[in-house]
Amino acid sequence: MASLSERDKRAVKLGGIGMVMIIAYVVVGPWFSNWQVTRQSLARERAKFEGIVSSGNVSAKQAALISRVPVFEMPQGEEPQRTAFRDAFNTQLKKAGVKIKSLKSLPVKRTAIAGGYKKLMLQCRGQCGFSQVLNLLADLNSNPYFVGVEDIEMKVDSRNRNSMEVTLTVSTFVK
Repeated sequence: MASLSERDKRAVKLGGIGMVMIIAYVVVGPWFSNWQVTRQSLARERAKFEGIVSSGNVSAKQAALISRVPVFEMPQGEEPQRTAFRDAFNTQLKKAGVKIKSLKSLPVKRTAIAGGYKKLMLQCRGQCGFSQVLNLLADLNSNPYFVGVEDIEMKVDSRNRNSMEVTLTVSTFVK
């Protein structure tokens, strides 16, 4: 093997640098253009999101989703919460067509799973039809104070099969 002259060494170095640049262009070029497309797409999606959040415009799909989420008010003190919950529940009972015999507040109970809140329960006794009970149960999620149905008892009237005696216990949280 003969030794290379300075001119040949320089030519080999420049050739090696050229080969590295060609390989980098072939490998990195498509990756770089794909990265630019991804950045542009991300910018469009962020702009769309900001438009939705800032303008308050909601698509039909989002409006349907929002309507399924129950409305909830944060618990207040015992008396204000009892009054607000009783009024809202009484309105729902009347709207469903339940003939109310009694609506009473049960003693407040401390619960371990409620995050430090106590549970206030209302018990309603009334007369109605089966479809009215179903309408009432379906409408309970629109009550902003409603937490859950604790107990429901339905007894069909032996004389009138379309009528039933209902005892419903619902609950809310109080501070």
